[in-house]
Amino acid sequence: MRLPAPLTGVLARLPRPRSLAGQLFAMQAVLLAVLVLGYAVFTYLSDRDQAKEAATRQALAVTRSVADSPSVRAAIRTADPSARLQPYANRVQRHTGVDFVTIMNPRAIRWTHPTPDLIGKKFVGNTAPALAGHTFTETYEGTLGLSVRAVTPIRDHGEIVGLVSAGIRVEAISARIHDQVTTLAGVAGGALALGAVGTYVINARLRRSTHGMNATELSRMHDYHQAALHAVREGLLMLDGQYRVALINDGGRELLGAGGEVLGRSVADLGLPAPLTGALLSTRPRVDEIHLTADRVLAVNTSPVSGGERRGTVVTLRDVTELQSLMGELDSERGFTLALRSQAHEAANRLHTVVSLIELGRAEEAVEFATAELELAQTLTDQVVAAVSEPVLAALLLGKAALANERGVELVVSEDSGIDDGLLPPSLPARDLVTMLGNLIDNAVDAAQGSVRARVTVTATTDESDHTDHTDGPELLLRVQDTGEGVDPAHAEAVFRRGWSTKPAGPGGRGLGLALVRQTVQRHGGRLSVARADGGGAEFEVRLPLPAARAKAGRAVVVGGEDA
Repeated sequence: MRLPAPLTGVLARLPRPRSLAGQLFAMQAVLLAVLVLGYAVFTYLSDRDQAKEAATRQALAVTRSVADSPSVRAAIRTADPSARLQPYANRVQRHTGVDFVTIMNPRAIRWTHPTPDLIGKKFVGNTAPALAGHTFTETYEGTLGLSVRAVTPIRDHGEIVGLVSAGIRVEAISARIHDQVTTLAGVAGGALALGAVGTYVINARLRRSTHGMNATELSRMHDYHQAALHAVREGLLMLDGQYRVALINDGGRELLGAGGEVLGRSVADLGLPAPLTGALLSTRPRVDEIHLTADRVLAVNTSPVSGGERRGTVVTLRDVTELQSLMGELDSERGFTLALRSQAHEAANRLHTVVSLIELGRAEEAVEFATAELELAQTLTDQVVAAVSEPVLAALLLGKAALANERGVELVVSEDSGIDDGLLPPSLPARDLVTMLGNLIDNAVDAAQGSVRARVTVTATTDESDHTDHTDGPELLLRVQDTGEGVDPAHAEAVFRRGWSTKPAGPGGRGLGLALVRQTVQRHGGRLSVARADGGGAEFEVRLPLPAARAKAGRAVVVGGEDA
C-alpha cells in the first residue's frame, strides 16, 4: 500500500537513528565541551579571587613604600606639599600599575590625585583606622568608581603627619580576569577543536568498521549471526592470522569431532588427520577438496581473509559421506551397465550363431549350443551363491566378475570362502560391505590388468580360530589378492592415505578408494593390512569382529574365466 504524499514527506523529514559512530562522536564532543566549560567557570572564579587578593597586596605594597619614603615626609614639611608630591605620585602610579595614589593630610584633604581638579578636596573613604595608626584595605566606591584600596599612615618621628591611599579599580581587575578567561577560552576552543577532529577521525574509522550501523542494528545483526551460525548444518570454521580457532559453529564441531573448548586453540592441536590439518594450515584457497576424518568424508573449502595483510581463513565443511557412497554405487551401476551392454553384444553374436545353424539345417547343433550357453550362465550364478550365499556379497561378486572379465582379468572366489545368508550382524550395513570389498576388488583389477595370467582372488569367510591379541571372538575375513606388481613395503602405510596412487589422476582424482576402506574398517573396529601375495602381487586383508560365527563352508569357484 502506498502512503499519501504528505505523510511520506513527514516521514522523510523525521531524524533517522544516528549511527553508533555518530552517537559516540556527539557524546564525546558534549563531554569535552562540558569539561572545558566547567574548567573555564572554575578558573574564572578562582582567578577573580586571586586577582582581587593580588590587587590588595599590590595596593598595600605601594602605600607602605610611599609612606616610608623620606622624600614624602620632606615634602609634607614644605609650604606647598602638592607641588612636590603630585609629580611623585604620578610616577609611582605609572611604575606600579595602580590606578591612583592619593596622599592627604591627617584631615583627609588631598595633596595628590590622578584628577588634578580634585586636589585640595576631602578624600572619599574611610580614614579612621589609619589615623589610629593601622594600615587597612577596603573595597569602596570613590571618585574613580569601585576600587580595591589600601590606606596607610605616614609617620614622622612617631607622629602621623599624613595618609596615603593606593588602589586599583574593580573594572581593571575584571578586565584582567576577562583577558585571562579569553585566553583560556581560546586554548579551550583549540583543545575542543583538536579533540573534535581526533574524535571525528576515530569515529570515521569506527563508522567504516560498523558499516554505518547503529547499536540497535548491530545488536540485531548479532542475533541474526548467532541464529544462522547454529542453524546451518554445514560446518563453519574461522581461523585468525595465527591459525587459531576464532569461531566454530555446531556443525563444525560435529563434523570435525571437536569436543571441549576449541576457541583459541591452534588447528594443529585439534587432533585432526594430517592431510586435513595441512589443508587448514595452507594459504592456498581450496574448493570442494575431499578429506577423510575418522568416520566422515568431508568437502573442504578454504578462503583466506585479507585486507593488506593476512587476517585469517574462512573454512566451510560439508558432509559428503552419503554422497560419496552413492557415487560409489553409481560407479558400480555404470560398470554393471557397461558389462550388460557387452553381454548383450555377446548374446547377440551367439543368437546370430544359433539362427545361422538353424538356417543351415543343423537344428540339433543349434539347440546344443544354446543349451550350453544357458547352463554356463546358470552355473556361474550357482557357483558364486554356493560359495557365498550372503546376497549382498554374491551380487557384488557377480557384478565385479563381469567387469573383470571385460578387462581381461579372471576373478576367482577361493575355496576357503563361505558366508551364509544372515550371518552378518545388523551393525555392518550392506553399503559398508560394498565399500570395503568393492574398492579392494577395483584396485586389484587395476593392478592385475595387463599382467601375465591376470587374476584376482577373493576370499570372504568367517575366522574363528586364527585370532590375535587384538580380538576376543570370531571375525569376518575379506582377503583380495592380485597378480600385479605388488606394493613396496616402504609404502605399506601410505597406500591408505587419501590422494596416494601410482596411476595418473583422472577427472575425479585418485587415491580415495583405499582411504575409504580404512575409514570404514576403523569405524567398525577392524583391522586393514597389506602384504605381498604368495604368487606375487599385493594381498589386502580386512578383519572385522563379529558377535557370532557359523561353520565355514565353501569351494573353489572360477567366475571370471572361460573355464568357469
